[in-house]
Amino acid sequence: MDQRISLITLGVADLRRARTFYEDGLGWRPVDSPEGVVFYQLPGMAFALFGRDDLAEDARLNIDGSFSGITLACNQRSEADVDRVLEQAEAAGARILKPAERVFWGGYSGYFADLDGHVWEVAFNPGWTLAEDGTLTVG
Repeated sequence: MDQRISLITLGVADLRRARTFYEDGLGWRPVDSPEGVVFYQLPGMAFALFGRDDLAEDARLNIDGSFSGITLACNQRSEADVDRVLEQAEAAGARILKPAERVFWGGYSGYFADLDGHVWEVAFNPGWTLAEDGTLTVG
């Protein structure tokens, strides 16, 4: 697995309220906002807001007090790379939460939890650019 984080996603209780805070309060500008999620381009990576319940459902987690509501993502250059990273994580002791599969937004994604339960998404998004140095550009 390459040593990088390409996306941090916060699971929020109220997406509209969170957008208002980040956009009107902090001055951030979204680069993409398909229904139910909003993406902000950061230097070399992206930040997303996603409904907390929807994020837990996507990662196949229960909202039971143990899910922090935060996921980290390491985007890959191909579906095969996603599979390889998930296999590597599992071999290192990670718990696979969601095996990689084609997803509703047109990519390929799976989730694992590290030894302390921190949730990682491993994804290939054909609509985003992942540069040779690992920097991510949304869209």
